Amino acid sequence: MNHFEIIQTLSRRRKLSVYVVGGFVRDWFLNRSGYDVDFTVSQDALGLARAFSRAIKGTFVLLDEEHPCGRVVKRKGRHLWTFDFSNLRAATIERDLRLRDFTINTLCINLGDIDENRWDKNIIKPQGGLKDLKNKTVRMVATRAFVDDPLRLMRAFSLLAQLGFKIEAKTFKQIQKDVKLIHNVSMERIREEWFKALSSSRTFETIVMMYKAGLLQEVIPQLTVMEGVYQGGYHHLDVWRHSLEVVRQFEELMEGTGEPFIKEYLQQEIAGGHQRYALLKFACLLHDIGKPDARQQGVGRMTFYGHEHVGAGITRLIAKQMKLSVKERHFLEDMVIWHLRPGYLSNFKKLSPRMVFRFLRDTKEEAVSVLLLSLADERATRGPLTTKAMHDHHRKICWDVIHRFIDAKNQKPLVRLITGHDLIRRLKLKPSPLFAKILTSVQEAQSLGKISTKVEAMAIAKKIAK
Repeated sequence: MNHFEIIQTLSRRRKLSVYVVGGFVRDWFLNRSGYDVDFTVSQDALGLARAFSRAIKGTFVLLDEEHPCGRVVKRKGRHLWTFDFSNLRAATIERDLRLRDFTINTLCINLGDIDENRWDKNIIKPQGGLKDLKNKTVRMVATRAFVDDPLRLMRAFSLLAQLGFKIEAKTFKQIQKDVKLIHNVSMERIREEWFKALSSSRTFETIVMMYKAGLLQEVIPQLTVMEGVYQGGYHHLDVWRHSLEVVRQFEELMEGTGEPFIKEYLQQEIAGGHQRYALLKFACLLHDIGKPDARQQGVGRMTFYGHEHVGAGITRLIAKQMKLSVKERHFLEDMVIWHLRPGYLSNFKKLSPRMVFRFLRDTKEEAVSVLLLSLADERATRGPLTTKAMHDHHRKICWDVIHRFIDAKNQKPLVRLITGHDLIRRLKLKPSPLFAKILTSVQEAQSLGKISTKVEAMAIAKKIAK
């Protein structure tokens, strides 16, 4: 018995009317896989949700007791299913649908009449949802849609990103009018809609539209300082438009890569259900955010010395405002701090093993993230002082280091020749920052093949200790 059949059985026993409504029905018509199902119940939604949770051995979560709403979570294979149950918000399902956000989310099926293979025969469609679905249009159900729930301001753009739809003109104007209402929404809810946009392949166009609507400036006001900041001869765009272009170039770069390792690498979760792919695009947007504060007029040119450190501080503030986890915050800060490092490597015609080792040592698991950001950054730089030879060399250096990272991942880790205990016992040293310097130097020499024994390692330790 599948999930729908179980709910049918439970609702009949309780003499309840249950409707499948919203995104799951919409995605069925778009042939998209969906694992989040919304049910609207004539009454006692929480009782039905708890009974369903027991029946499938799922986890019940109370979302709202005042306006009865509960969630059942169940992992099935690789997928995590969520089932949300809420009471009707009006006397009938037709009136309830008129209170929803967008027409494409008003598609609804009476679970008592359901035939999973022919949903189109049972659809309740009073709001023109099928027509807008066909025309790929995000249209508000009513002009007060954003007043009723200001999160819908963000959801309009996450739908644009996920589905590739356009926002209808009247709806877009209403968003511009109601944009300040977003401050009435918790940052946790805003953040999740933002990451839906970052997780799509249409982040660039979504951010452009959010900025045009004035919504992005309300959510992340720090971004506005980049607009109109001229960068000098190596750039053809101001800092803001360059940052947008880096996002676009990153998406194109990832669309064109055939590297299985990179695709798998970017799909890894960093924290909070957010993948490296989404966070790295956020980093593309933020990587130069420190430039306006670090800008100085030098002799004949503009300089931005230390902008990566200034930017890391601003990024830290943004991450805290958006209630990101510590791990996500550190990821973004590291990307901003390290984004210049591959450019320094490309100043050399040929990389020495030591240069590569130190870059991989410092950037650790995010070495490839830094290099991909740098590749996108370079592709977005087309000022009069840049040349094709410079671009080609930079790309060659970055891809070379990426492949060395992959090779290192496939090799068996080296066994450490000495530890801190050896320094205490044999050299009579006391724990201090000197330990890190000694052990790092030994690790570097071992990785470069210069030493292979404990005796050689201790010789290096003694020399540094003196």
